[in-house]
Amino acid sequence: MEIVNNPAQMRQMAQEWRAAGQKIALVPTMGYFHAGHLSLMRYGREAAHQLVVSLFVNPAQFGPHEDLDRYPRDLERDSSMAREVGVDVLYTPLAEAMYPQGYQTYVTVEGLSRGLCGASRPGHFRGVATVVLKLLNQVQPHLAVFGEKDYQQLQVIRRLVKDLDVPVEIVGRPIVREEDGLAMSSRNTYLSPEERAAALCLFRAIKAARELVLSGAKSRESVLEAVKGMISATPHTNIDYVALVDPETLEEVAMIQDEARLALAVWVGKTRLIDNTLLSESRLCCV
Repeated sequence: MEIVNNPAQMRQMAQEWRAAGQKIALVPTMGYFHAGHLSLMRYGREAAHQLVVSLFVNPAQFGPHEDLDRYPRDLERDSSMAREVGVDVLYTPLAEAMYPQGYQTYVTVEGLSRGLCGASRPGHFRGVATVVLKLLNQVQPHLAVFGEKDYQQLQVIRRLVKDLDVPVEIVGRPIVREEDGLAMSSRNTYLSPEERAAALCLFRAIKAARELVLSGAKSRESVLEAVKGMISATPHTNIDYVALVDPETLEEVAMIQDEARLALAVWVGKTRLIDNTLLSESRLCCV
């Protein structure tokens, strides 16, 4: 595995691979890998000749009072894990290379960025869309692989690629969970033992919502009331949002007609966790 931190070098490698007829997969990350990241890498490893994993803690997607400075970082650990999976290039650009002096161009995906996490984190998806487009330009992949835990991010990126005619396939992969159901996240390391136990209310609420829908409940009110009640009754938690949205447009729906996406953002102590699941009136969806 080669570690590359220069965008020009990364672009040159990608051009040589493409000239040789090799398929490139990209897995964009902010590092501090867990099993969820590794599952994306394994998918990319199987799907392409060359697998690039980018590791960049993107300052443009953090607000002024968010956790940019304390976001977990361990390049040696991440390098070892990536090497074991079979990553060809770990791409680790520096912030000054991605956003050089005088930088002033950003990408905004209008509608999909407004609600859910976009409402709670102004400017977040502008930073996400900008850095992803830059990474796609630098790595020039045939496919890019993202996890469904950040479902709004996935939809924003799909819209970005479609609207700007970027020649890449965007692949969404299922959420990877701990044995007790907590969605894997680098931010889980922030949780105290008591908060870690409290965080399980997100998964319990998701399971309760699925069972409620399968039993015949269809209204937004009945589903959200049950989910909010379960989370609010758990110590150390504070709900940011609980929403039932159209899986494609992310607009709120009044009724579940075939399928809807349940999306959650909950503060557990000082850590903001997100989760989501597809709710279907006709089948048991995996979570």
